[in-house]
Amino acid sequence: VQLQASGGGLVQAGGSLRLSCAASGNTFGNYGMGWFRQPPGKEREFVAAIRPSGGMTRHSDSVKGRFTISRDSAKNTVYLQMNSLKPEDTAVYFCAAGRPILTTMASAVGYKIWGRGTLVTVSS
Repeated sequence: VQLQASGGGLVQAGGSLRLSCAASGNTFGNYGMGWFRQPPGKEREFVAAIRPSGGMTRHSDSVKGRFTISRDSAKNTVYLQMNSLKPEDTAVYFCAAGRPILTTMASAVGYKIWGRGTLVTVSS
């Protein structure tokens, strides 16, 4: 499977964006999906993840209540709806696919396939 993220851009604080990650191939349904981000000058960090069935999600504390991960198996796409954006959300956002177990669902080690990032810039 290959991943292509899109939807990044420049938005004012308090605004919203929806990121999309389109997966090629017909095995999308076998993979857990995750969103990670890398702020300028910082290390990559976990944002959100969703199980293959879509029945379980996990969000980092920093985005809980503001961001929502979802997936559409018919479109082989995973989404990240981002509301109430803050300047500290500025980062390159990456989507990833893998078969993480519960303990690695929020860790980059659980994901083997990564897409190219999409830049989100939140102005104050």
